[in-house]
Amino acid sequence: MKKSKQLFQDAKKIIPSGINSPVRYFEPYPFFVKKSKGSLIWDEDGNKYIDFCNGYGALLLGHRRKEIISAVSKQLKIGTLYCAPTELEVELAKLIQKNFPSMKKIRLVNTGSEATMTAIRLARGFTKKKKIVKFEGCYHGAHDSVLVKAGSGAAHAGISTSEGGLSEVSKNTLVVQYNNSDDLENTIRKNKDIAAVIVEPVLANMGLILPEQNFLHEMRKITKEHDIPLIFDETVTGFRVSEGGAQMYYQIKPDITTLGKALGNGFAIAAVGGREDIMNKLSPQGKVYQASTFAGNPISVCSAISSIKTINKLKNSLYSKLEKNCRLLVNIIDEIATDLKIPHHINFLGSMFQIFFTNTPVVDYKTSKKADSKKFKKMFSTLLQHGVFIAPSQFETVFLSDAHTNQDLANTIDAYRYALKSVKK
Repeated sequence: MKKSKQLFQDAKKIIPSGINSPVRYFEPYPFFVKKSKGSLIWDEDGNKYIDFCNGYGALLLGHRRKEIISAVSKQLKIGTLYCAPTELEVELAKLIQKNFPSMKKIRLVNTGSEATMTAIRLARGFTKKKKIVKFEGCYHGAHDSVLVKAGSGAAHAGISTSEGGLSEVSKNTLVVQYNNSDDLENTIRKNKDIAAVIVEPVLANMGLILPEQNFLHEMRKITKEHDIPLIFDETVTGFRVSEGGAQMYYQIKPDITTLGKALGNGFAIAAVGGREDIMNKLSPQGKVYQASTFAGNPISVCSAISSIKTINKLKNSLYSKLEKNCRLLVNIIDEIATDLKIPHHINFLGSMFQIFFTNTPVVDYKTSKKADSKKFKKMFSTLLQHGVFIAPSQFETVFLSDAHTNQDLANTIDAYRYALKSVKK
């Protein structure tokens, strides 16, 4: 990777750490991407990879999906940014609401971080309370209120709270154990100033951790009993777990929902929505301020409209295909690791999975941290050498897309066979 190495050396001179998001770094240096199509990406040195990082879950339909590129190309010819309302925004909001009925009103934003920041501010404005409850290992973006015992890049770097974050903000964030409803209830009973409970219904930023039976229902019951708004952060799970996200899959109705990633299938767009009485608190009608120059820009909105329409058109076959392919990979990877006598556990759901090198079932932050991250790094490196790109961190997730072919799966199985043998050495 001579060109990538040189580009990284150049990048470090002008970009902090040489990368624009911490999760993109891996030793000795990340490859630099030149182009992508379908399930594949190519680096600047001409190497081709089957992509299972998949935009960290954003590319449900694959790279350069023709329906989305066509819709965006048409819009590019008539305008990119108006900073005034468009009919497209109304169409998109209606499409989102059709798939997520709990989102009675919707505001478009640009990123998952922006969406969760707005959701938390909304909950505080609505309840007139200060504290929020989050779950250990859940990642809700890189803003002060939630960058406390977070997953994803923060977990990878061993950071609980970021330097520069205000302790005055962090002290209003209460952290409880995921999959532990007793911990949640006890925390709520001890604190009367809770504005919201925020959760990734399925943790996709701590590896992949699934909710245990009835955990989400217990959470919904507890928050209702104490009249506390429940925020489902579906930045990752929205449209990926099902067309109605995790809330449809698990039959839970949250008060506020955030969406991102697969909403735009590669374009920057996110949304926050929920109960009408809560959403009406947003300015200018309400007194909870939120604004953005690029919110609802026609390019991103077009991508989201096309993405949702494509998903809805394919949904009867899309999700069953993704689950079938994911289960195939998981079963064979499990067999290979078992035959090699490598201690491991694999968590999977729908089109997502992750292997943990540990004897302990991974059900929360503490058990995920017991996994052997050195073995994971060795596996990642070998996979890359054999043309398969997954997220570089143990605390991320492998994502499948509609673009992955049977040949991709066969090649991926071969790559995992080599990678797991390298772990065994």
